[in-house]
Amino acid sequence: MSKVPIQSKGNNFESRRLEIDDRVKNESDFEEIVSVWSSKDGPQKIFLKYGVWDDPAGWGLLLIDIARHVSSTYEKQGLDKKEVFERILKGFEAEASSPTDNPA
Repeated sequence: MSKVPIQSKGNNFESRRLEIDDRVKNESDFEEIVSVWSSKDGPQKIFLKYGVWDDPAGWGLLLIDIARHVSSTYEKQGLDKKEVFERILKGFEAEASSPTDNPA
């Protein structure tokens, strides 16, 4: 699977942000809990809202949910959803056993 290039919409900060769905904008019970910024040449910048779940396993559930959403997106591009999901899991395992980042 080849690396997908980051597609920037310009240098303006707002133009580089993901669009927020109106269903989220209009519901007061939603809140942002994680934000990830990626660079072509450097490590990601990750910002978390702490205290979302008492049990850290909640973050594991979120990460798997994200992996499933990513798999569905690749499926829309013609790739096999299950194979994509398995590849993501292999990435999790590789990073867990040999970290490439040292979060502060």
